[in-house]
Order: sequence, then C-alpha cells, then structure tokens
Amino acid sequence: MSFAASSPLVSVLTTAFNREAYIGQAIESILASTLKDLELIIVDDCSTDNTLKIAITYEERDERVKVFVNEKNLGDYHNRNIAASYANGKYIKYLDSDDTIYPHGLQVMVDAMEAFPDAGFGLASKPEDERPYPVCLSPEQIYAEHFGGFGHFNRAPGSSVIRRDVFLAEGGFSGERLVGDLELWLRLARKYKMVKFPFDLYWNRLHQQQEVNASDARTVYRQRTNELLLAALRHPDCPLPVAETQKFINSLKRPTLMKIQNKISRRLS
Repeated sequence: MSFAASSPLVSVLTTAFNREAYIGQAIESILASTLKDLELIIVDDCSTDNTLKIAITYEERDERVKVFVNEKNLGDYHNRNIAASYANGKYIKYLDSDDTIYPHGLQVMVDAMEAFPDAGFGLASKPEDERPYPVCLSPEQIYAEHFGGFGHFNRAPGSSVIRRDVFLAEGGFSGERLVGDLELWLRLARKYKMVKFPFDLYWNRLHQQQEVNASDARTVYRQRTNELLLAALRHPDCPLPVAETQKFINSLKRPTLMKIQNKISRRLS
C-alpha cells in the first residue's frame, strides 16, 4: 500500500530506548489507525537490545515509517525534540514506544485540532457536564480551569497533539527530567488556544523500567511541579487576572510548598 510521504497531515513521533518487548505493538497500533495520512518517525536513543532491529523491519515494509538513530544517548525529552526535527506533518503526535493507540484515537485527536485552526495544541481532558468535546479554550480559560481543578497540565506527551509550527517556534521541550511536559504545557498555554478532547484514546503502559519509578522520581516531581506552577502564575505573561492569580498562588503555597520547605530545612539542619 502506498501513501504520500512528503507532507502528511500528522507526524507520529516514537522515541525508543531498550523497548524490544513493546515497540512492535506500538508501531502496529499506529499503522492500524483509521487516519492514514501520517508518517511514523522512530528515533532510537542508542538501544543495546533489539529495539532498532525491530523498528527497521517495519520501515522496510511501510514507507510511512522512518527510522533514525542518535549518535549518542540523549535522554527522554531531548530525544523528543530530535524526533520533532525530522517531522513533516502539520501536527506532531507523540506515542511512546511502550504505549499503544486505539485505531480511532489519532483520527479523533487530529479532527479536534482541525475543527479549531487557530489553536496551538490539544490535550485530553476530563469531560464537561455542559457540552461535548471537542471544545477550544483561550489562554485565560486554560489556566483558570487547570488551577481550578481540571488539571490540564498533568498530562503526558501521549495525551497531546501539537501544531508543528507552534512547537518549533516555542523551542520544544526544555529537556528537564520528569517535568518537561508540564513545563511545555504551561508555556504554550500562555500564548495559544488549546483544544480539549476525550481521554482513553491511547493506552499508557506502566512497567518498572520507566523513569517515573526511579527512587527519587516522586520527590523531584512533586517539588519541581509546585515550583513550575508558582513560576507560571508569577510570570509577567500569565493570562489570569491579578486577583485570580493571587488566589491560586496562595492555595499552592499553603498546603504543598510548606511541606517541601520543611523537608528541605530538615535535610539542611
């Protein structure tokens, strides 16, 4: 089967490091998508197992699959940026090499973005009682809903679709460990509209080899999450009104940051 590869509607980006047990399932789920106007870019981060060999077998069978290999190991978020640099699509869609996407998932996400051409990115979101998805939010609405309880920014890259021109204009992921996705959503939401679409469009596999299971992951994530949220609220371009911004700052500082500060104080004493 032949597909145009020069300018697909969406570039699916799969970064991989030692995922021989899972990457075949990830690739097959993407190629089974009802949306066919895609390219699949796989970037291997110097795997020492059969991950690269498996990826190449799919590249040989389907011209939409393009496999690249890093000269040295870059780590998670830097490798995501490298993958985006190879993309040709209007949108970029991350799918990790240990996850799978449902056949309709890519179509739903991209259709949601196409319905709102002025939006910069889209994220899976909790449902609303008042209206069906997709819906589009302004920067002020995104921030207000997140800090008001929707938790929009607590999303992995697999929950997102991003306009490629927006991703490149904003410099992609910062590369910060564990919270690079949160940092990007906060940054994008200051400037661009966001589309909300439903959950459960892909399957996020959990296993012991993921960095989230590192011994320090929970502590680092909690501390940096609160620091990033406070920094976003204090940013000069925060889209919220001053009174609402201060309300959210106060709510963040009271219960969570005090615990972190106490732990730091005990370590230093």
